[in-house]
Order: sequence, then C-alpha cells, then structure tokens
Amino acid sequence: MWLGVAVALCMATGLISHFIQHPQPWFWWPTRPVWLYRFTQGLHVISGIAAIPLLVVKLWSVWPKLFARPVIGGVTRQLERLSILVLVGSMIFQLSTGLLNIAQWYVFGFFFPPAHYAMAWVAVGAIIVHVGVKLPVIRRALGEPVDSADVTGGGVVGPSRRNVLVGAAAATAVATIATAGQTVPWLKRVSVLAPRSGDGPQGLPVNRTALAAGVVRSARSPEYRLTVVGPSGSRSFTLAELQAMPQSTHELPIACVEGWSASAQWTGIVLADLISAVGGSPESDVRMISLEPPGPYSRTTLPARHARDSATLIALRLNGGELDLDHGYPCRLIAPTRPGVLQTKWLTRIEVVGA
Repeated sequence: MWLGVAVALCMATGLISHFIQHPQPWFWWPTRPVWLYRFTQGLHVISGIAAIPLLVVKLWSVWPKLFARPVIGGVTRQLERLSILVLVGSMIFQLSTGLLNIAQWYVFGFFFPPAHYAMAWVAVGAIIVHVGVKLPVIRRALGEPVDSADVTGGGVVGPSRRNVLVGAAAATAVATIATAGQTVPWLKRVSVLAPRSGDGPQGLPVNRTALAAGVVRSARSPEYRLTVVGPSGSRSFTLAELQAMPQSTHELPIACVEGWSASAQWTGIVLADLISAVGGSPESDVRMISLEPPGPYSRTTLPARHARDSATLIALRLNGGELDLDHGYPCRLIAPTRPGVLQTKWLTRIEVVGA
C-alpha cells in the first residue's frame, strides 16, 4: 500500500515536471509561490527514493511464488506472470535509472527524459492491471491482523508481518533522510548520501559548467552583446549597459530536475522591462537563446505569465557578487517556479514571440 502511495506521488509530480518542460495548451503552471517547483520536484525525487526499499521488500515477499507449482500452469497463469514481469521490469527500470539520473551517472546509452516518461506509463498501466486482477487478494490481506503469519505444519515460516513492516519502514526512513537534504535544508547535515550538497561557486551547485557548454571564450569576449528582439525592433546591450540599467533583487530558489534545490539572492534587470523596451506585450511568450551551441536546452521558451512576473530577472549578480561564469555570466534567466534546466544561462538573445 505504501509502495503504491510512493509511486502515485512520484508519477503525479513527475508529470508536473514533464508538462512544465513540454507544455500543452491545457496545462497551467503558476508563478507563485516561488518555491512551488522546488517542492513538487523535491517530492518527486524523495518519493522515488523512498519507493526503492519498499520495492525491494515487496519483491522479497513475493520471491517464493516464482517457484510455486505448477511451474507452467494454464494460459491464465502465464498471462498473469507476464503482466507481473512487465510490472517488475518497468518499476526496476524507473527507479534505477531515476537514481542514476539524480547522481548524473549516465551509464545507459539513451536520452533519459523521454525514456523515463514513456516507461512511467508502462509502469502505471501494469500497476492498474495488476491491482485489478489482485483486488480480492488485496482486500483480504488488508483485513488481516498485522501480526498474522503464514503457518505450515504448525510452525511459523519467516518473519512476522509486523517485523517486515517495521523493517520496511525503517529502511525507507533511512533512505529518505540520507538523501532528502538536497531539497530540505534542515536535513542537509544528516543527508550523507545526497548527490548535491549545496557547495559550489557562490554557494550554489553547478550541473553544467561553462567549459562543458563550450562558452568560456564567447561569454568573456569584449564583443559580447545581449540582443532583445520585439515587435518594435531589436536592441543590443553591452554588459556595462545592462549593469547601468535599474536593478532588482529577489530571493529565489534554483531547483533542478535531479531534485536538488537551493535559495539564493539574485540581482538583475526585470525581464518585463526589457520586453517593454522592444514593444513586447505582457501576453507574449519569450524565447531565450544561450551562447551554448544548439542542444536540448540552449533554447527555451518562457510562458507569458512568467515573462511578465516582476520576480523574473535577467540576472547579473548572485548572492552579492558578479555572476560566476559557471552560473551563467555575463547574464542568465532566473524565474520563479521553473526547473533549473530551463533557467537559461549565458544568454545572448531574447525574442518576444506569440501575442
């Protein structure tokens, strides 16, 4: 039952992240509270990690049934075993690749996001079929006393249900506490297995460095310009001109899809002011283009509700200092309730699109 809760939370929050990154016309995501994506994505990773020991205990509990007689049985038995194979395989795939992803250890030879998304639906379908088939057994088992145990030949076989449940709860608690500190600040000191500690330039972790992105020379070039394009034309700004414009400061979290998040003080130009300078409408989406060579996240589109929000900045400073090169120098996007992967770094061009 608790495995089902963990998987349901993981699926729901995962869909939120997917649709933020791949928005559909019907999908709506607010800009307030500013920590909302930090919460949902943190819950996604925490529930996914919590599901791992629960799945291990579940597999341990059903392991003897793999050797039940008859080995082959009829067509119905084989179809049931096939459905269980799909369920187990998809769950192991989801949790193992998800764990590798938050550790940024890409030993698999495929692009993680689409594979993870597709297999999530396979897992959900398999769960629905399995629960539907096993519903009478589930109802009967949930009605039994927790202390009941299987008895064969007058002796108790294996640990009691209570011991199994207590052990599963303890393992889940340890796994959660040991990793949740990358999202929950007050657990940071005890989360010894958290992939991201919060250490890094200016107090924030870095997923992709300027060197890895291939922008070191272009970001530091004296010829650097930020070009803003809108209905009334385009304007190009040097870094000095951007620094001379009115600045605004906001406390905003940076929240990564891998689950880590951290709050920081960002200072820069309100994006809506730049959009207005080129005749852009508050109802317009905005395309962000990075100095980084073309790739999955070198170009992102910011929805209008985020683009016009007063807390959305083209950041020039971080925690009181000039933006570090690995954090997006000379300027980057920082907007509330957005995944870190969409907070475009090393900005070179902003285009007003849509209405």
